[in-house]
Amino acid sequence: MVKIATSLVVFFLLCSATLFAQTSGKISGKIKDSNQLPIEAAVVSLLLAEDNSLVKTQFSDADGSFEFSDLKQNNYKITIEYLGFKKYQSESISVLKEAVILPEIHLENSETNTLNEVVIQKQKSFVERKIDRTVVNVDAMISNAGADAMEVLEKSPGIIVEENGTIKIKGKSGVMVFIDDKPTYLSGADLEVYLKSLPASTLDQIEIMTNPPAQYDAAGSAGVINIKTKKSKSKGFNGSLTSRVSQGKRMHIRNGLNLNYTNNKVRVFGNINRADQKFVNDLDIFRRYKNEDGRTKTLFDQNTIMEDKVATTNAKIGMDYYASEKTTFGINFTGLLKSGRETKDGKSILKDAFGVLDSTIVADNREINKFKNGGINLNFRHDFDSLGRKITMDADFLRYENDISQSFKNYIFQPDNSLSEQDELVGNLPSNINIYTFKTDYVHPFKKGGKLEAGYKISYSKTDNIADYANVIDAVSIPNYDSSNHFKYDETINALYLNYSREFKRFGVQTGLRVENTISEGNQLGNILKEASKFKRDYTNLFPTVYLSYKLDSIANNQVVLSYGKRINRPYFQDLNPFLSPLDKFTYYSGNPYLNPSFSHNLEFTYNYKTLFSTTLSYSKTKDEINETIEISDGIYYSRPGNIGKSQIWSLNVNSDIPITDWLSTNIYSEVTNTNYKSQLYTERLDVSGTFWFISALNRLKFSDGWSAEFGGRYITDMQSAQFTAGARGAVNVAAQKKILSGKGSLKLAFNDIFYTNINSGTINNLRLTDANYRNKGDIRFIALTFTYGFGKSFESKKTHDETGSESEQNRVKN
Repeated sequence: MVKIATSLVVFFLLCSATLFAQTSGKISGKIKDSNQLPIEAAVVSLLLAEDNSLVKTQFSDADGSFEFSDLKQNNYKITIEYLGFKKYQSESISVLKEAVILPEIHLENSETNTLNEVVIQKQKSFVERKIDRTVVNVDAMISNAGADAMEVLEKSPGIIVEENGTIKIKGKSGVMVFIDDKPTYLSGADLEVYLKSLPASTLDQIEIMTNPPAQYDAAGSAGVINIKTKKSKSKGFNGSLTSRVSQGKRMHIRNGLNLNYTNNKVRVFGNINRADQKFVNDLDIFRRYKNEDGRTKTLFDQNTIMEDKVATTNAKIGMDYYASEKTTFGINFTGLLKSGRETKDGKSILKDAFGVLDSTIVADNREINKFKNGGINLNFRHDFDSLGRKITMDADFLRYENDISQSFKNYIFQPDNSLSEQDELVGNLPSNINIYTFKTDYVHPFKKGGKLEAGYKISYSKTDNIADYANVIDAVSIPNYDSSNHFKYDETINALYLNYSREFKRFGVQTGLRVENTISEGNQLGNILKEASKFKRDYTNLFPTVYLSYKLDSIANNQVVLSYGKRINRPYFQDLNPFLSPLDKFTYYSGNPYLNPSFSHNLEFTYNYKTLFSTTLSYSKTKDEINETIEISDGIYYSRPGNIGKSQIWSLNVNSDIPITDWLSTNIYSEVTNTNYKSQLYTERLDVSGTFWFISALNRLKFSDGWSAEFGGRYITDMQSAQFTAGARGAVNVAAQKKILSGKGSLKLAFNDIFYTNINSGTINNLRLTDANYRNKGDIRFIALTFTYGFGKSFESKKTHDETGSESEQNRVKN
């Protein structure tokens, strides 16, 4: 495989060397006020000079800069709007092949820029809607700056985060999470820990795509969430520092540093983030075992206190070399180190049908986890002309190493509190994953309108997992071959896509087709008690996407969008590993080598009114949805991923962003979703449905002297998801901010879940002769204080290429 990767890199370099640079049309400038201070988040619009028709709109950056690139040769005008200042409009600007750098623009103060000591300032919209995605501006929420990436997702419209870290969109699991178009390579609780290590002050936008276009991997049956971090686009040396401390039941500390240096030919950038976190959970589990006639047989009542101490350090360093105005070579190095130490102290009480104590089991479980990730990305971008014709290439190598040491001790006490039995099981679970990817994308706009995109991608993944367990008897370790296992898995995916889009006077269309071929092979090596086994799969699938938009009026205040997409959700690599992992004597987790990929069809119809209001009706039908399933056998609880035969989801949501006054704005999101699941699970038939309601509200206030505030909350009713019914929960949050150090710094204070109501609870259904429920109280109520500071000088911006080719594969790593 190394030879293949080397060949791809050589091909990558040879192809790029044959291309030449041409300049393209570009307009850039800087905006300041009368005091020579830069103006951030001003609305900058690019118009055609001949008829004042809108071409593009963007917000100015923190240094007041803006840039419109890939412009056709024509005459344009620039307008700038910012509340509290007079509207600015430029004279006609002629764009040929050379870049146009405008003189510094100074906005004039409006005569009425204050109202009862409240400063009128332009705010970024919390939510923006595009034909194929919803965009959440992270900085639009004050509390986000004092939060982490996971909290940002929880506050984003339509996103639900469950207690195990599972992320859902509109009630549907199978979401692929990316950071800067690069996969996180994590899932569940590990993804949650990683996202909590990323300060939200370093994030720019959250892109939510329920029907991603064809250039995205088809993986992710519920869609794609792309978390875009902030990137300096300016020349010179600049950076930012973020530090946060929060206190709940335990203390969390997070620090981050971002640096950037750019001159005419080179951009060097890097960041490092460190998080020291302590988590505590109080988990209650109750099970009632029944006889065949439905009468109570035994009662099981368990309480476990789980404490986890995690230290995470992640870093990125990279360089872009601008060979010419239109040709860029780049290299990026990424790394992640995570160490964790978890204790689980449990007490289980067994009673007979009359509530008489039978026995008590005390569990003393310990786990030490060390996780390492390193990656390298080579990238290339070339723009052929001013129309926007370009080609990009990416070659990636990533390696993941995980080493887990476990110790499980159980003590069984009789009703008289005498010790009748004890056992100890120890385990060592090393694993590693190597991933190689190469992709290339080509974009070709047409002079008379329309744009064609095409691309190719190949990925190769190789995993190696070992589970080595032993029983400890009289201080002697004896191999436990029932739980021990060695599992290897290889997978190759080849993909091609075409995508075409065009805007007419009122009608817009975007359609694409992606074809993916998957070849996978699993090998369970076995041991002296278990036979070895293998499986191999080879399948090819087509994934079409269609987006149709129509403007109901000439100025596009009212617009409707209809979209369709087919998606696939492949199993996480480790979920195919059949080895058993004990939680305690009565609970085991295992993989499932017989998992099939799931396929979904997603249909949406959306109505938008300006940026103030939108409503979407969506329908999703999935075959073989991958979900957690539970089996009870001889009183033992087995949790493993399984395929749910058929699932259907209907959802209707409404989102409004209302500027009530110049100093107060409100965003309200509400959703009603119906879920239905049908499948044969073990000995039981699953046929369940349910409807849940979800609402979230956010109120933002702007005051004078750099003060601002925010208060909001969310609530969700009982939600049905396959065998699980999650209980109702909600939270109320408040935050305040003060700008300091001449606007270069800020202090933010946030209070999360004031009334401690966001507690996870629920029931587990369709269990053989068993009723079960749970309640998990986490460390979710806390106060956080965040300090941010930006420094350095910056000038005119440069283009960068920040994507990689390994987006889909990273999301399937689970440890």
